[in-house]
Amino acid sequence: MAVVNGLPIIATTIIGSYALPGWYLTALDHISRGEYGETDLRETVEDAAATAIADQERAGIDLVSDGEVRRHDFIMSFYGRLEGLRQAPPRRRLGPYMYDSTPIYETTGKVAAPRGLGTVEEFRFARSRTSRPVKVACAGPLTLTNAVRLVDGYRNRDTLVADMAAIVNAELKALAAAGCPFIQVDEPSYSAYWADRAHIVELFNATVDGVKGSALGLHICFGNLRGRAQSRRSYGEILPALRQARADVVFLEFANREMAEIELWSRCELPQTLAAGVIDVKSYHRERPEDVAERLRLALRHVPAERLWAVPDCGFWETPRWLAFLKLQALVEGARLVRREVAATQHS
Repeated sequence: MAVVNGLPIIATTIIGSYALPGWYLTALDHISRGEYGETDLRETVEDAAATAIADQERAGIDLVSDGEVRRHDFIMSFYGRLEGLRQAPPRRRLGPYMYDSTPIYETTGKVAAPRGLGTVEEFRFARSRTSRPVKVACAGPLTLTNAVRLVDGYRNRDTLVADMAAIVNAELKALAAAGCPFIQVDEPSYSAYWADRAHIVELFNATVDGVKGSALGLHICFGNLRGRAQSRRSYGEILPALRQARADVVFLEFANREMAEIELWSRCELPQTLAAGVIDVKSYHRERPEDVAERLRLALRHVPAERLWAVPDCGFWETPRWLAFLKLQALVEGARLVRREVAATQHS
């Protein structure tokens, strides 16, 4: 399996998104009102990405991301780069903002992304601002169909998913060609919708087909809009099928479930590296390094240290920045504690 050079055992990384600084949130209000020019917008976005990278470096994260500051609500900004769609009102506007409050996009014909999805630009900027290895996450094809309603251009949802897979595949190949060392596919919808787990793995393998020179990750969570899950929080049905997935690293959330189902990893004899979620991003609780270390020690009962990474459960886009940074520090220090313990055992 592909690896990222220079990473220690029990490497640390984030899922992709990082908490936005307050000044950037203020700037977004002005941007939405059309008050920024092209140069203003570029400078603001790049400064926000540089801030996200700097926070990760200060915390000591091994594999960094640009924080996905150019994106909106996880995947919603991707739709602005897709042709063949028109925006429609959300299903519900009153009450708390949740999964049925996001915009709907209706097909007007075949969906395409002639300008790509924008992740290559994210990678190139991040690479210019850090000497650490960089990862880029891209929403997977099934997740990208979440907000799409079939009107014109498609007979059924399977044909739409196939076109989305081709779009994402082209994006991943472009990332690999640009030199991105680690590419991740985000598919929270795996746990939410499809019952045919073998079909899910076939879809992932088709999505990464022909992507060469980069390590590949697959992130499966239960949703994180406003810190709420979208689906039943269990990996039991899908994990056995993941043995056939062409992923080098599988990212799963465990901390917010008190490490439930961690034993399934060894029981299913999965060959990939496990990026175990040991920071609860859906909780306001501030973990200590020892909390992280305790979770990692439990994970080590079921996966060897050389195939274990330490990560948050999900992205930090719904977490205040001050808290996200403290959680990153706890993640790094907890991983270092256990890394030293593993080294001491190996040399005893």
